[in-house]
Amino acid sequence: MSALEKLRAAAPVMREDLAGLVAVESPSADLDALARCADVVAELGRRCTGLAPERVVVADRPHLRWRFGSGPARVVLIGHFDTVWPVGTLARWPFTVDGDRCTGPGVVDMKGGLVVLFHALAALAAVSDLDGVAVVCNSDEEIGSPTSQALIEDTATGAAGALILEGSAEGRLKIARKGIAHYTLRVTGRASHAGVAPHLGINAGIELAHQVLRIAALGAPPGTTVIPTDSSAGTTSNTVPATARLSIDARSFDPAELARVDAALRDLRPVLPGADVRVELGPARPAMPESASAALFALAGRLAATLGLPPVDGEAVGGGSDGNLTAGIGVPTLDGLGVVGGNAHAEGEWADLAGMPERAALVAGLVDAIGREP
Repeated sequence: MSALEKLRAAAPVMREDLAGLVAVESPSADLDALARCADVVAELGRRCTGLAPERVVVADRPHLRWRFGSGPARVVLIGHFDTVWPVGTLARWPFTVDGDRCTGPGVVDMKGGLVVLFHALAALAAVSDLDGVAVVCNSDEEIGSPTSQALIEDTATGAAGALILEGSAEGRLKIARKGIAHYTLRVTGRASHAGVAPHLGINAGIELAHQVLRIAALGAPPGTTVIPTDSSAGTTSNTVPATARLSIDARSFDPAELARVDAALRDLRPVLPGADVRVELGPARPAMPESASAALFALAGRLAATLGLPPVDGEAVGGGSDGNLTAGIGVPTLDGLGVVGGNAHAEGEWADLAGMPERAALVAGLVDAIGREP
């Protein structure tokens, strides 16, 4: 029986494993929930590979790492178990199966990818050892991987390939991702009574409005986007706002464009006399260029043909992942190898159960081929 046939036979187990992961809610901000989910992921990995993970806790946040063999990693598989869904979501939207499709919070982004990852390694371990393979499962990808970035880069440095188990739209692999930089703009004005002495105030909300228009104009569609997102100003309805705040999301495939935007944001100056503006850089990820994925994408195409799977397509996307980090340190990276599905981060998020064995077979083939190539 081939690896693909064995994985197809294991499809009911894969479905149950996915149901078990989704049943443990794990929003990025809830450390207790993440710890509970880490336990479930650790047990899934131990059952599939025979090895318990190293638990790496950074700032009270749990991450998991498996390293097989004693030498450096040749291939690294990366996934995350945090989601964007708050605890309590399952009460109104439980894991549900309808034919070959399942829905539930986190099924495609990316608990389904974790199931694919570990069952791929289980299939590979059945025919050979896993020496040279490493796995990182982190709990903060949805917020930019601030506490796991060093772990990911340390594990992946020098590897011949990194495979990212993010979900896939219509089966397409992700061959390029935009670089991302998040900023916070802080405005300081002066409070005063809005009715009695508005002329004594410096309105931070008005200053913010001026800056929003300047910031939005920094984008250069379609390749570079600079989006003012959430904002706030003031404290009460009858007080001239003394402070205001704005989040900024900047993205581009071109590092030079991100550098241009960064310089322009740092050069912002107030419009209102007496106001002050300050820009702070938040989480950032370098671009994942198409050159980082080219060889692995070609390899995936050859393996898909050998396995009798449909031809693989690739796409460049604006969203970021931990593939940006591995590509940023020069490791060949292929993304979007998780479950096929859709509606990530939205109500009705879904995954294709029937395609999970095929995805796992492709991942197993990639791990094996990368491990054997000189």
